[in-house]
Amino acid sequence: MPKSQEEWDMINMTGGCIRKVPLNCTRGEGFTKLSQVKLPDLVDFQLFKNMSLEECKVECLKNCSCMAYANSDIRGAGCLMWFGDLIDIREFDIVGYDQYLFLRLPASELDSFRSLSKKLVTITVASAISGLLIVGTALSIIWKRRMKSQGLPSGMDDIDLPLYDIATVAVATNHFSQTNKLGAGGFGSVYKGTLSTGQEVAVKRLSKYSGQGLDEFMNEVLLIARLQHRNLVGLVGCCVEGEERMLIYEYMPNKSLDYFIFDHDRSSSLAWKRRFDIVLGIARGLLYLHQDSKLQVIHRDLKTSNILLDADMNPKISDFGLARVFRGDGTEAETRRIVGTYGYMSPEYAFDGKFSVKSDVFSFGVLLLEIVSSKRNRGFQHPKHHHTLLGHAWMLWSEGRATELIDESVRASFVESQAERCIQVGLLCAQKFPKDRPMMSSVVFMLANEGASLPPPKEPGFFVERSSGSSDAYLVKEESNTKNVVTITLPEGR
Repeated sequence: MPKSQEEWDMINMTGGCIRKVPLNCTRGEGFTKLSQVKLPDLVDFQLFKNMSLEECKVECLKNCSCMAYANSDIRGAGCLMWFGDLIDIREFDIVGYDQYLFLRLPASELDSFRSLSKKLVTITVASAISGLLIVGTALSIIWKRRMKSQGLPSGMDDIDLPLYDIATVAVATNHFSQTNKLGAGGFGSVYKGTLSTGQEVAVKRLSKYSGQGLDEFMNEVLLIARLQHRNLVGLVGCCVEGEERMLIYEYMPNKSLDYFIFDHDRSSSLAWKRRFDIVLGIARGLLYLHQDSKLQVIHRDLKTSNILLDADMNPKISDFGLARVFRGDGTEAETRRIVGTYGYMSPEYAFDGKFSVKSDVFSFGVLLLEIVSSKRNRGFQHPKHHHTLLGHAWMLWSEGRATELIDESVRASFVESQAERCIQVGLLCAQKFPKDRPMMSSVVFMLANEGASLPPPKEPGFFVERSSGSSDAYLVKEESNTKNVVTITLPEGR
């Protein structure tokens, strides 16, 4: 059941779930078989490649802290066991998906679960469907009438998201006062607010004069309303009234990642373990976007300023205004409008307008190297060469000196093998050609497993020295009302 029903009623599911009946490892405990579900995140787990499913069950039952088990291979081989909290399980409605999860239950709940399942099939299904249809139809009519009266953009009548009026948001933000202002971007300003429930929020208010703002606003609403993951920023609601367009997010008290890692004093407060946890969190959030969500989402603007940090310094991927969804079997798309940020764009996207999940993987590779080094890829300076941070990392790795990239402030706390693995994974992600880059599922596995075998990386993208007077000789900014739009200019010899 939800840990906080009040939060779930407000579409805030970050608190997760708790068991109705605690486990106590008494006799009679067993497992219930769940089908069509996504397996939990690989946070606290063990993998046994040569163990059968029945042996897996026996071993899991012996250990009181084993919460669930499953085949590690969808074809029936191997054993995965999870310990502690089970994070990010969801229904997975895919035809032909035969992966099962066996969830541990106490004896009392196991018996009631079995008997209840039989009764539900024979008694309640028809009445439940009828009731839901009636209630759903009534709510749909009320919702659509309300939105029509407020002149909402097309498409918003299909989302399930709390709608706030302008008066409520104004009171929450102290009438959008400067003291509540958290910052400003290409599409408007962000304000801190407190709802009548006491929940702290961040209100992103779209500027009336933003030329491209409405498209990005709608894109973000429609996407985030359908995405739920502990490493994605949560959308509390929105406000669309007259010319006003506002997104209401959960408040992130520790601002964004760039606020810490690129500041000399604040970066020293991020010990190695914290940085590694942040890297893993971002990787899992990106894996969810690419593979585990019902939508296959490409973020297209992954960077340090778009990684927000909650009160416990957990990372949350934000800003989905430029994101794109792949439908069906699409694996690559092409565009003439290049959107993104200097230093994070992949070569095939920057020069040819081609993007895919591998474009995000490239950005993640850059992001990872920035986190471990506390240096920006763009604008990186070195006395002996004119490469970016990416090129510098490649040269150090090639010379067997990879750990010299690590920020000096964490040298005393870092785990050398873990740091080397992070740098190697970062370089694998940032390789020049998309086909050479790993998928995010492999990235998460390589980062989370000390014994994972990693291939040597090939040359990274943009491995070319810049002129001494310019940090980005191959990129030129295009003046536009659109956020983070660039054109690419190739340097020519004189």
